[in-house]
Amino acid sequence: MNRSVGSRPLLVFAALAALLLAFPLSLVDVQAKNARTHTHSQRHDPPPKPQQTAVAKPRETINAWTVGLAGGLLEGAPIRFAAEMARVVDDGDNLHVLPVVTRGPTENVNSLLYLRGIDAAIINSDSLDEYKNQVPDIQRKIAYLLNLFPSELHVFVRPEIQSLADLAGKKVNFNSLGTAAAYSGPLIFSRLDLDVEKTFIPHQVALEQMRKGEGGMAAVVFITSKPVDAFVRGRFEPGFKFLPVPYNDKLEDYYLPSTLDAADYPNLIKQGEHVETIAVPTALVAFNWPTNSNRYERVARFVDHLFSRLDKLQGPGFDPKWKSINLAASVPGLTRFPAAQAWLDSHAHGSQASQ
Repeated sequence: MNRSVGSRPLLVFAALAALLLAFPLSLVDVQAKNARTHTHSQRHDPPPKPQQTAVAKPRETINAWTVGLAGGLLEGAPIRFAAEMARVVDDGDNLHVLPVVTRGPTENVNSLLYLRGIDAAIINSDSLDEYKNQVPDIQRKIAYLLNLFPSELHVFVRPEIQSLADLAGKKVNFNSLGTAAAYSGPLIFSRLDLDVEKTFIPHQVALEQMRKGEGGMAAVVFITSKPVDAFVRGRFEPGFKFLPVPYNDKLEDYYLPSTLDAADYPNLIKQGEHVETIAVPTALVAFNWPTNSNRYERVARFVDHLFSRLDKLQGPGFDPKWKSINLAASVPGLTRFPAAQAWLDSHAHGSQASQ
């Protein structure tokens, strides 16, 4: 009797166990599964591996042959040149050039040396002067690809100023900070031993002060490619003029001799006359990557596409200055990027553009 009663709980337990085994998924299992699903959605865990591979491939492809090109200020000529180059050399996944808006060509050396993703830059050749003390081997770290165009020095003065010496102690405007004039102008004046009262205001304002004889403004210094629209369209009283700036050994390390003439400024220079001046080369340069590196290969492909397609840049729809570019022209103070020199050597009879 007692043995029979004691065995009932065991029979009940066995029946319950059999019942549980008959269902493949219990309520507890469902709740646990739901909890895991809820947690997964909250944490945003990554998708399964096959999907990860599909996402990673385009990322690798788009970065494989991308070249970062530091251009300059949005309103300047260098960023326009950078954008036009990017348009012409574009080759889908095989080459993608990204023009980057920066603080200006005089600061692009800094971008090229230290900014991640920048392989090439448009600079003024004398920008290197600022880095000689900070980076003693700067001329080994940077090599040029192309001498893009010269930016002529324009020293425009009031009638009472007859020579550069007359500017000593006078107020001279070098345009807004960040422009080529604001950097190269004072540097050139320093080399010429000209001590002037420097101002850095927009040239439109300074020109108006000169016209009216206000504020003691004696001269404005432009450094940009001729002809400058302000002088072509502007109307000035007799006596306003450009001063000659002779080329000498104080300027030969970074600058080139140039002239301004009546073809450039018919309202300011008489037919048959010309004004001596100097030009600051604006150059396309690259970081001097080791020849066995991936970054070197990217720049080398950029060089090949750019040099091979220069004729497109010299056609309609692009800046007219492309027509005067000579692939073989050198840049004072720098050596040529090895891949660029190799391209020129292999195309020795067709490397020059019209001059």
